[in-house]
Amino acid sequence: MTRLIEDNLELVNHIVFQVAIHFPRHVDRDDLARAGALGLVEAARRFDDDKGVPFQRFAAQRIRGAIIDAVRAADWAPRSVRSLSRRLEATEQRLASHLGRLPSVGELAEELGMSRDELHRLRDRLFRSVVLAFDHLISDSPDEELTLVDVIEDRHSVEPCNELERRELHAYLRDAVALLPERQRLVIVGYFLEERTSQELALFLGVTESRVSQLRTEALDELKRGIEAQYGVESADIDLTALRGRQSKRRAQFADAIGSRQDWKDRVGEGETLDDERVVARLLAV
Repeated sequence: MTRLIEDNLELVNHIVFQVAIHFPRHVDRDDLARAGALGLVEAARRFDDDKGVPFQRFAAQRIRGAIIDAVRAADWAPRSVRSLSRRLEATEQRLASHLGRLPSVGELAEELGMSRDELHRLRDRLFRSVVLAFDHLISDSPDEELTLVDVIEDRHSVEPCNELERRELHAYLRDAVALLPERQRLVIVGYFLEERTSQELALFLGVTESRVSQLRTEALDELKRGIEAQYGVESADIDLTALRGRQSKRRAQFADAIGSRQDWKDRVGEGETLDDERVVARLLAV
């Protein structure tokens, strides 16, 4: 066990370097190293070579966990910041009890005898003193080092399959709008992309506003059915008797035209978006 500990002391320093970047500057790195060393000792005691897990992988999990536990158990904020935190919390609770609601920023700042900017700076100092342990392990399995940061959703990141589906849908919609009859296309582009009012479109087309509303409803219905047909979906509100003959043939032709207008590779490629001015101009010119 002693040999395992001595041979892997450098691993402690390596992990301290990795996790320290997530902590405030005033957190003592030597304290982190001491906590990590205790984690290394614990790992050496518990290590079972028969399980086939390399010691360094097993120890890394224990060392990281020991450091995070030490950080969570300690109060790393400076004493001055912690004193201000207690004062702020007590004032906020007192005002809430008196007002029957949470105090506003202005009310809280006035009670504390400071300006709004000073209160914002105080809160900023308190927030920076909070240790966010993103390296905290949430998996007990030595084979899977799953940390908190691994399971936090990145709202700015899109899964590749979702991005491809989005591109395909946008491409179908672009093509479907371009294939609409002229007046329906002008209404859809004008109303949804150029944000014109029904009155403006009525004047432009020389029709009544009720006719514009009718054209919009008809166009949206055509778009919905045409795009759903690309995914093999049939609308639940389809009246089979109404789809016989010429209307059924026209809708089938419209759906086929949408599907054949682009190759699938072009459809999921880096295409222009519907709010692109060039797309609007092209749709109007079709």
